[in-house]
Amino acid sequence: MKSEIRSTDALKAAQLKKHKALATGLFLLMTLVFLGCVYLLKSRTDLWIGYVKAFAEAAMVGALADWFAVTALFHHPMGLPIPHTNLIEHSKKSIGDNLGNFVVSNFLNAKTLRPYIERLELSSVAAAWLIKPQNVELLVTEASRLLKRMIETSDAPMITGFIARKAGELLDGVRLNEVVANGLGLIVQRGDHERVLNFVLGKVRNYVMDNEALVKQRVKEQSHFLIPGFVNNYIAAKLTSGIATYLQEIEKDPQHKIRKDFNRQLAVFTETLKTSPEWQRDLESLKNDLLTPQKLEQYAGDIWQRLQAQVLQDLSAEDSALRRYFKKSVEELAVSLQQDAEMRTKIDRWIRYNAYYYILRNTKQAGTLISNTVGNWEGKELSNKLELEVGKDLQFIRINGTLVGGMVGLLIYTISRLL
Repeated sequence: MKSEIRSTDALKAAQLKKHKALATGLFLLMTLVFLGCVYLLKSRTDLWIGYVKAFAEAAMVGALADWFAVTALFHHPMGLPIPHTNLIEHSKKSIGDNLGNFVVSNFLNAKTLRPYIERLELSSVAAAWLIKPQNVELLVTEASRLLKRMIETSDAPMITGFIARKAGELLDGVRLNEVVANGLGLIVQRGDHERVLNFVLGKVRNYVMDNEALVKQRVKEQSHFLIPGFVNNYIAAKLTSGIATYLQEIEKDPQHKIRKDFNRQLAVFTETLKTSPEWQRDLESLKNDLLTPQKLEQYAGDIWQRLQAQVLQDLSAEDSALRRYFKKSVEELAVSLQQDAEMRTKIDRWIRYNAYYYILRNTKQAGTLISNTVGNWEGKELSNKLELEVGKDLQFIRINGTLVGGMVGLLIYTISRLL
């Protein structure tokens, strides 16, 4: 971009130099003609010499006058600090203000903008562009590259700090006793506690059956020494069988008294957990111990590192799930824009309204931007910029001044001869 600007400026400078040489050359030509006529008049009295001399003399005056006028805009003529010369460098502040006001008044107003805004149909342009597969691929690639760069250069401490703060704010409003109580209530409502109870009953029953020898040993240890061993074994077998049978009855009977008592006690515990100040205090203390600001910061850092690594890995893959999802979304959007005229109308209406609103709302800032930009340029830099832009055309003023001056001089000389 900078090389292109330098190339353009070099071309403009060459054109300006060429036209300056042309205007100066015409002045020198008129000077030579004038001097030649003066010389001829010393030895000859031809009538035409006077007319040519008058034309050349007036052309010289016109050329010098317009040279002074054009030069005075950008420089001091011949380097002399003549008052009211080098006008642009000395008046850059007022030039910036006037230019900003001119643009705002004549371009950024409702009457001028409305016809252009009303013709905006960006949704149709976007639809026509997005319907092409190569453009969709380009958009997905560039968006992935931009997102990847944003994630790679992101401020990790700021992000983890933000996550930790928001998590802390969220957890501050969480009543852990209510969360646990509601979780238990949901488990009971779905009947999951029944499956847990059945699992526990089955495990206990199997444990009792598998450890009959241990029961016999315990019965023998607690029995009187006068009771025979076979009696102890019989009691242990009956005890083991009875416990297992009882547990199986509880497991098989949905309306068993033990099961009903369990459900009732679970409901009472759930309500107590929700309303008890002691439970609330104990669980809040546990939450605060587990989720200190330092630990939240550590958890947030771990979350961000894993999320960052996962997203970067996905974005780096050519056929990642994220890229496929993005591509699919863009393709669906393109089809919708193509087929849904009402959607295009709504989008264009929204774009027109906001473009119109924000441009008119910020016209003052646009004028200030132009004024400050011009005002902050170095005076010589501004003068050189403007001379490169318009200096070439201003040289035609010098050329026209030379020719028009010559014609006026010739006319005056002719009239004086006739009178």
